[in-house]
Amino acid sequence: MGKVYERIDDRLRAFIEAQPVFFTATAPLAADGHVNVSPKGRAGSWRVLDDRRVAYLDFGGSHAETIAHLRENGRITLMWCAFDGPPTIVRVHGTGEPVFRDDPRFAELVAGFGDADGPGLRAVVVVTAKLVSDTCGFAVPLMDYREERTVHAEVFGRKTDEEFAAYCAKKDYNGRSIDGLPALPLPLPARPGTPG
Repeated sequence: MGKVYERIDDRLRAFIEAQPVFFTATAPLAADGHVNVSPKGRAGSWRVLDDRRVAYLDFGGSHAETIAHLRENGRITLMWCAFDGPPTIVRVHGTGEPVFRDDPRFAELVAGFGDADGPGLRAVVVVTAKLVSDTCGFAVPLMDYREERTVHAEVFGRKTDEEFAAYCAKKDYNGRSIDGLPALPLPLPARPGTPG
């Protein structure tokens, strides 16, 4: 049976940190706007900061829907589900903030992720929980984890920071969402310590 929590306790934290993938869900305020769900899965790229906050590294891609929605209204739900072991789903319902590369908090937040930091990092998303819930995952299939995909890190690892900024600028849905909301700040700020 599902339960609701005010905080991320040690049991929930252990579950969240053990999962190889999670999902983000956001939406614009407009009734006809597009709801977005995104999978996140690079190893070590999310962490529990404290009993109310989680953070994840936002790497480059062809869209920036989550960031656009957070900039407009801040609403976000994160979901982790067990694909092995006991059937469990954990959701963190809350508000999120993208911390961009020119924000004074960026370097310290990124440092907490250790080796998960890498090329193509656009922002760190910090989510503050308003409600934490767990439910059964009886209908979630059992699946075996095989290995990490390395393609993303390899592709962006071949780009300089300037080339990555140019990549972001040329993608139709990086500076603006598919609904036209402001997304990434463009030109993309240089990373701290990188000439830009």
